Amino acid sequence: MGGHDLWLILVVAIAAGAAWGFVAVADAMSEGESHAVDRYIVTALRDAGDPANPVGPRWFEEVARDVTGLGGVAVVTLMSLAVLAYLLLRRAYTNAIVIAIAVVGAQLASTLLKIGFGRPRPDLVPHLAQVYTASFPSGHAMVSTAVYLTFATQLATLHRDHLIRGYLIAIALVLVVLIGASRVYLGVHWPTDVLAGWAAGGTWALLVWAGTRFYASQRQRAS
Repeated sequence: MGGHDLWLILVVAIAAGAAWGFVAVADAMSEGESHAVDRYIVTALRDAGDPANPVGPRWFEEVARDVTGLGGVAVVTLMSLAVLAYLLLRRAYTNAIVIAIAVVGAQLASTLLKIGFGRPRPDLVPHLAQVYTASFPSGHAMVSTAVYLTFATQLATLHRDHLIRGYLIAIALVLVVLIGASRVYLGVHWPTDVLAGWAAGGTWALLVWAGTRFYASQRQRAS
């Protein structure tokens, strides 16, 4: 067994751990075990005397709305089209197909999971952003994790410099964390919604990456 095979096994194992994390969070949510912590965190981020006012300076609220938009359908779609166009111009057709699969799959899975769980949005504090779907899991957290990590891994394959690869992964992770945190700060998600979104999105991104590496290794061995 080569080093490449060991890496694939490790990635699949991490994906399995992320999937288990999603199931654990979903179970805790369904049983009501996480409700006290969810309520505490959501209310702790608001002024005790005025729940409509989040903690922190006024400009920070606007920053949070700007950041949360990075995980919205419109921005993710535009970013996906931009990255796809770049890859097509580079004739990196396999990478483009992988990203298209990751984006469509993540959006579809997020929609189905929301319908399946049907968890209501937080009702303890006023929402500081518009919402139209169920709460669990966070679509912003799930889709941004799946899509931005896939962007990073696919773009990283076009570079041999490990510093550039690390930078791409780091930027994706920072965006994912900020987007998820902004959803709780704005009062539109329970913390467990975001944790579940990160876990589900991470699972999908890792499986997509593992699948592409396995496909590439099989093609290399066949040639």
